[in-house]
Amino acid sequence: MASSFTVKAFVALLVASLSSQVLALPATLRRQGITALSQSQVTAFRPYTHYASTAYCEPETTLAWNCGANCDANPGFVPIASGGDGALTQFWYVGYDSKLGEIIVGHQGTDTKKILPILEDASFIPIPLDSDLFPGAPDDALAHNGFAGSQERSAADVFAAVKKGLAKYGTSKVTVTGHSLGAAIGLLDSVSLHLRLPNNTIRFVGYGMPRVGNQSFANFVDSLPVSVTHVNNMEDFVPILPGRFLGFHHPSGEVHIQDSGEWLSCPGQDNTSELCTTGDVANIFEGDNDNHNGPYDGIEMGCA
Repeated sequence: MASSFTVKAFVALLVASLSSQVLALPATLRRQGITALSQSQVTAFRPYTHYASTAYCEPETTLAWNCGANCDANPGFVPIASGGDGALTQFWYVGYDSKLGEIIVGHQGTDTKKILPILEDASFIPIPLDSDLFPGAPDDALAHNGFAGSQERSAADVFAAVKKGLAKYGTSKVTVTGHSLGAAIGLLDSVSLHLRLPNNTIRFVGYGMPRVGNQSFANFVDSLPVSVTHVNNMEDFVPILPGRFLGFHHPSGEVHIQDSGEWLSCPGQDNTSELCTTGDVANIFEGDNDNHNGPYDGIEMGCA
């Protein structure tokens, strides 16, 4: 018994010693480039999280900006246009945030019951980007045809509203946001807006985003001067779909929310560390459907 206690005590001391040595290392070495966001950095996402959540609201509501808590969280927003029917074309809205000094584009997402058939249907394949919407994009940069079709249906109206807002408010900054399917549409919108409005600063902030395109698409996104951040919550399995074995890949820019609530920046494409989504959620059976809608720093997705 004493011997067993001695071994356990020794192991405990060894673990404590090693832990203290690991903790003493810089975070970038300790986590192979994975770093924790500060609370102020996490808080800075809140306006965009509310904007992504607001995109679930009916166009009449976003145009009047009277959707309740989500709209109240961004009181300086001035609507420009909205549209979509929530069925064939996802809801979308465009407006100007006077506090942030930028045009905001929001795209409606969907719940996992509706998006899983899209992500798992073998008839949905990667297709070339439309040359009118993505001028100059590489021929081998392919996007999921379901997502590409959804983006195309609202692209002309969104583009017109963004151009109108840029001219009216004298800004050159645009941030596109969305959750789930809305994030996939938003990423495509961000790329398209940059290619068609190259003299403006385009940013994308998405939540629970599925993989949108192939490796060449991910590389192309990474090569552009577009700020891309896609936030994944705990064991949400939507971001691991469609599978990499089908040729789909995420661009860089993942932020993964841990079970502890800590937000970690995961460098590279589909980081396989267990601290990042691809390494943490090996398949949908290891995921948690309840994590898809949040919370994202206390904010749940949906027009409520």
